[in-house]
Amino acid sequence: MTKITFPENLKWGAATASYQIEGGAEEGGRSLSIWDVFSRTPGNVKNGDTGDHACNSYHLYKEDVQLLKNLGVDLYRFSISWSRVLPDGTGELNEEGVQYYSNLIDELIANDIEPMITLYHWDLPQVLQEKGGWESRETAHAFLHYAQKMFEAYGDRVNNWITMNEPWCASFLSNYLGVHAPGKQDLQAGVDVAHNLMVAHGLAVKSFRDMIPEGKIGYAPNIGWLEPYSPSEEDRAACRRSMMWQKEWFMDPVFKGTYPDTLVKLFEKENAYLHIEDGDMDLISQPIDFMGINFYTGAIGRYKEGEGLFDVEEIAPDERRTDIGWPIYAEGFYKALTDLRDTYGDVPIYITENGACYNHEVEEDGRVRDQERIDYLKQHLTSLDRAIKAGVPIEGYIVWSLMDNFEWAEGYEKRFGVVHIDFDTFERTPKDSYYWYADTVKNHEFER
Repeated sequence: MTKITFPENLKWGAATASYQIEGGAEEGGRSLSIWDVFSRTPGNVKNGDTGDHACNSYHLYKEDVQLLKNLGVDLYRFSISWSRVLPDGTGELNEEGVQYYSNLIDELIANDIEPMITLYHWDLPQVLQEKGGWESRETAHAFLHYAQKMFEAYGDRVNNWITMNEPWCASFLSNYLGVHAPGKQDLQAGVDVAHNLMVAHGLAVKSFRDMIPEGKIGYAPNIGWLEPYSPSEEDRAACRRSMMWQKEWFMDPVFKGTYPDTLVKLFEKENAYLHIEDGDMDLISQPIDFMGINFYTGAIGRYKEGEGLFDVEEIAPDERRTDIGWPIYAEGFYKALTDLRDTYGDVPIYITENGACYNHEVEEDGRVRDQERIDYLKQHLTSLDRAIKAGVPIEGYIVWSLMDNFEWAEGYEKRFGVVHIDFDTFERTPKDSYYWYADTVKNHEFER
């Protein structure tokens, strides 16, 4: 057996998102979000599932904090439901909603767990969507108002903040590919939403510096890795174009103050144009304290004319896939992390999401035997250790997810948690992976 050992100062955590776990959709003064409307529309989510009840964490958050405490993690990354704290999108706070998160934060701190807040994990208030949603720059200013209210409410107790989760998903997946709320299929809408999300990020960071000067703020884009099928320039260029959609399109503006010209021109050929106003790029490219990285999968890519927007065909590295159908490519995790360091320098990185979908159920003896998830985590944590040894400045690793939850358009069929949820009774059952992860967190090492 070989030991994989991590630095003692590496922080460990677990993550969730508000719409995926809270439930209480119409309680405590919360208004509808775009995900309430999208999931309640027939055909959008498998089995007609909605997040109306989810994991019932709105009522069971203390139980969830005890799961975190027993897991031994340093951090809990969770998101705030904008609709719960500002039912009108802007204007006055809903004190009952604000109190819910205040109670959660206090419970975490009382159990020696550091809260890490994500401001936007996709659940835009529906009232703002009806005014144009993220296609409108006004939503970026509404986000600033929301962010400032949250900084005021929790900045005395919360030091680590994330503005946006996976802006690629919130823009292109949701407004061009139409898979997520609001379900549009318009490339121009995707480009507009992407830019306005980044403007909102910049506005929030600027305000944060004045309001919580000792705190730290970043954002959490998602990336994968495409390894060229061959050394041919066609294959290499196809992979670069495809990865650029998630990486450079959302990172170059933050770290270089520009958008990648290759994609700007490609989008223009599809009659989709960037609308940048004076000062936007300076606003977006303000220094941030860390970059969050969400990584799940990768593939081998080769050029194929007419294959999607970027003429690239993705081929799984081997036959292994998780239960959501994603190839397992831990080597790509290492390559993605070292590539980020080589491209953008020594920006501190938190792995804000990494995990696997395996749909194991509770067995007769009360155990959930999810060895496949343990194997996945071992593979990716080995790649993480390699990246650390290669000099990538990794601050922490946060597993996705603490618990099985509403997996967006997949509904409740797909399970990513280290804790099993019975969605009828809301009973929580730690899986074998929970105990394995707890042991890894405690010892800062594991054997493989």
